[in-house]
Amino acid sequence: MSTPADVRSPEEITVPVEGGELAALYWAADAPGAPLVVLVHGITGNAAVWGPVATALAGECEVVAPDLRGRAGSAGLPGPYGLSVHAADLAALLDRFGADAQAGADATVLVGHSMGGFVAALATAGVARDMVHGLVLVDGGLPFAVPPAADTDAMLGAFLGPTLDRLDRTFPDLPAVRDFWSEHPTVGRWVDDPPVSAFFVRDLTGTPPELRSAVVHEAVRVDGADMLRNQVVLEATTDLPVPAALLWATRGMQGEVPGLYDEVRLEPMQLGETHVTAREVPGTDHDSLLWTAEGIRAITDAVREAAARGR
Repeated sequence: MSTPADVRSPEEITVPVEGGELAALYWAADAPGAPLVVLVHGITGNAAVWGPVATALAGECEVVAPDLRGRAGSAGLPGPYGLSVHAADLAALLDRFGADAQAGADATVLVGHSMGGFVAALATAGVARDMVHGLVLVDGGLPFAVPPAADTDAMLGAFLGPTLDRLDRTFPDLPAVRDFWSEHPTVGRWVDDPPVSAFFVRDLTGTPPELRSAVVHEAVRVDGADMLRNQVVLEATTDLPVPAALLWATRGMQGEVPGLYDEVRLEPMQLGETHVTAREVPGTDHDSLLWTAEGIRAITDAVREAAARGR
């Protein structure tokens, strides 16, 4: 992946939510009346993972990517955590930007990756029901095959693998952080691309020689249990007020095949009855779906289609 020469730099903003301020990156639209697109990251991610997608939409859309509570710039927001809390934070963000599906406002599309897909679906089905015109789920938002484990920590360890390992580590400097990510099965090949570097730099807190992830471990534990076991969260897509698209990667979180979804896993979900349209994005894994040309094109096409339906 290469970075275009005309990449727009986002503005750092904050949005008032329960307990404080939610940090976010903001890309302005070129003209009034543009669709509002809100990009929601995964369980240990942050707003910067959306850089390539946001760049592709910036100008034609008003784009906002929040750091979820307990991550990066929003790490200082207090608990309680849980996906319903994140959904409420999204509703506050949408309200800040004037989203209102019932008042003929400009089209608003929620896009969620991995755990962010569950948050976006829960918000769309519930507290933000009257604010959303379209929903795009990116390798998330529908029930995963849950790894067998005796408790939440073991379950998350099996599910997230090395992505979770960094939360208990300190790093002496940025090269050491880069070396950690270079060994990651799905991030490693992208580690020197500017958008990916921006993600892991935004993830950091502290100073050398004690850099560490800003992600709050308890937030991951609570959110992960919700994502994998909470029936209200898992069934959110059965009560959506708008059509949704699911874009799924061929390979999973460790580069394995099948990934989190495939035709066999999706068939029993009877997605046609829930107005969710599923499509594979070939040649991608759970993370590169946000960074490859194929993934970026699939996501931005789905966003444009959802925005067009909402107008």
